[in-house]
Order: sequence, then structure tokens, then C-alpha cells
Amino acid sequence: MVDVPKQIAAVTRVLRTEEVDGEPSHIQTLAQEYPAGIDDVWDAATRAERIARWFLPVTGDLSLGGRYQLEGNAGGEILECAPPSDGAARYRVTWEMGGGVTWLTVRLTAEGPERTRLELEHTARTADVPPGMWETFGPGATGVGWDGGLLGLALHLGSLEGAISPAEAAAWAVTDEGRAFYRAAADAWGEAHAAAGAEPEAAAAAADATFGFYTGQMPGA
Repeated sequence: MVDVPKQIAAVTRVLRTEEVDGEPSHIQTLAQEYPAGIDDVWDAATRAERIARWFLPVTGDLSLGGRYQLEGNAGGEILECAPPSDGAARYRVTWEMGGGVTWLTVRLTAEGPERTRLELEHTARTADVPPGMWETFGPGATGVGWDGGLLGLALHLGSLEGAISPAEAAAWAVTDEGRAFYRAAADAWGEAHAAAGAEPEAAAAAADATFGFYTGQMPGA
């Protein structure tokens, strides 16, 4: 059993739209604290053998300037890589999928000897979002996927009891527990969407569509 309400509450989610390098962009940020030291969290987030245990198998050169490929998902280039130093660490990569390019930044901050805050920031130029995607799903299309990633890391690092391997994730999504997680995550992104200025009705509809996308459920189910 996974404590879904605990995990949903442990993550903060923020959406903002601003110019990045002169281009209007959607910036989604998720953050969670984990009960592990910064070196351990860095290792879990950057070493291929451990990434495969909580996210997806990854191949390539996981060093500055190298290229990576997640199995059945995105690939890209490693643009920045700053291992832990003075209680902070950071990496930045391109996130290339379906012919499009977005940018992912992960920042770690030591909150104590055995506690680390991870912040994940995903930036996409608004002009590059496929037509109709934002209007239909809003930030949940990508945000809920990252919620799943943070859940995997929480289980891996011991924030939560239970285990869901990457290979089991699709089947888990359609269990009662999985549907509860994706419903709550979609609604949380709907709230972030509304907080960023979207009409509440449109944000709620986008959350329903996102839930349906991830679980195969009709909106409102």
C-alpha cells in the first residue's frame, strides 16, 4: 500500500509563465524533501543503475556534454552538472521527445545531514507546445508525469512504505490506489493552474482530461 495523500501533500507545485531567452515559456516546478543526505539523493538522481530502479532505464553518457536516452521516453544533452558542494547540487538537461525540445533543471539543497530538498523545474516555450495540448490538459500533461517520478523516488529513498517498480507503473495506474494518486495529482495541478491565472472551470476541465489520459478513465469517473 502507498500512502497517496501523504505523497500528494509532500510535493509543492507551482506554474508560472514568463519570458526565457526572449520566448514566452511555461515553467512548472515541483519540490519535495527526502529523508536522505544530499550525496545519496544526487547518486539516486544521476547514476544509471539507480535511476532505472525508480524511474526508467537510461543509457548514454551521463556526464557534462554527453547525451542520454530514457527507455521509451525522452533523451537529450547534459548541459550543466554540478555535484554536491557546500550543501547544493544541480544539473540541467534538454528534454527531447516527439521532435520537440524542452529543458529540465534539477536542484538539490541539503536541509540537514539526512534530509535533502529536490526541486525539479521543467521549462517549455509556449510556441512549441503542440496545438490544443495546453487548452485540453493544461500543466497536468507533464506535471502529473513528474509527480509519478517523485513518487518513485520517494519509495526508493524511504519517504514512503511500499514498492512500485517502473515496469509495474502502468498496471498500478489503473488500480484503485493508482487512480486515487492520479486523480489527486491532476487536481493538484488544476489548483496550480488556477493559481497561475486560469479560469477555475477551465483548470478543472483540464485536470479531468489529464486524469483520463493517465488512467484511461472518462472525465468525472
